[in-house]
Amino acid sequence: MLEIKSFKPSDLDMVTEMAREQEFAPGVGDIEIYANTDRQGIWLAWQDNAPVGCIAAVTYNPSYAFIGLFVVKPQHRGQGIGRRLWQDALKTLSSVKCIGLEAAVQMVGFYEKAGFQKDCVTTRRQMLCCSDQPQHPNSTLLHRSDITVVPLREISLEAIQRYDERHEISPRPHFLELWLRHRAGDVFVARDAQGECHGYVRIRPCLLPIGEGWRVGPWLAEDAGMASLLLNNAMDRHKGVVLIDTPGHNPSAKTITTAKGFKPMGSTVRMYKGVMPEEGHDRNVYSLACLELG
Repeated sequence: MLEIKSFKPSDLDMVTEMAREQEFAPGVGDIEIYANTDRQGIWLAWQDNAPVGCIAAVTYNPSYAFIGLFVVKPQHRGQGIGRRLWQDALKTLSSVKCIGLEAAVQMVGFYEKAGFQKDCVTTRRQMLCCSDQPQHPNSTLLHRSDITVVPLREISLEAIQRYDERHEISPRPHFLELWLRHRAGDVFVARDAQGECHGYVRIRPCLLPIGEGWRVGPWLAEDAGMASLLLNNAMDRHKGVVLIDTPGHNPSAKTITTAKGFKPMGSTVRMYKGVMPEEGHDRNVYSLACLELG
């Protein structure tokens, strides 16, 4: 018998492991944030008292929501479990004006039949950092003449939220606070003399199918030079596999990451249902927070 149940804190390890097995490379703490951004943000499919799938349908506000973390365990596919999870997610979001998602290439046709439209290609890029020694040992953080790069504690969260709201699809203050203040990882912010934010980046540990690595995101900046400065600060002192998900609307993200040594590993298609965002809204976005929550 199939049952769809809302996420409980005791489900955290099970959902994390499902995401890890599907090579989603979940960041440490990510799924806690998905669940807390919206109180009914994650559902699990249970069969014979065992979890067999999950989906996240997170509402930022009445105008925008995002679907992700859509998983059915391989041995349980072809039984209608995914369709049931999908239908429940859409029903929950029926009053939201715009719904976004990142589609696996082979699933684009399925989502188009549900009314979603293609927007751009998101590319996952990867590099292996072999040294945990800082590349810039003479400076705690890299700066430039008009901008100081500081850790999160040295700028107000409100300044980052104001900046993020100008460049993201929809305001997301609750999500952003949870995301930036999570204990795992580091956040670096480009701050001017007046204390205003001009870009920021977060790097956090993530779970690979075997072992651990790092994920970069969100990564936003006002220009390519500032974006490169923030990325250099984020990657300094982090050894291992580093993953970045770059949006297709920002060609500078490809240029910067290629120069740094990142290689494309795969792609997804950003799709929307409802009121599509204005073209070019994410020119200042160099990496997504995550594929599961936009």
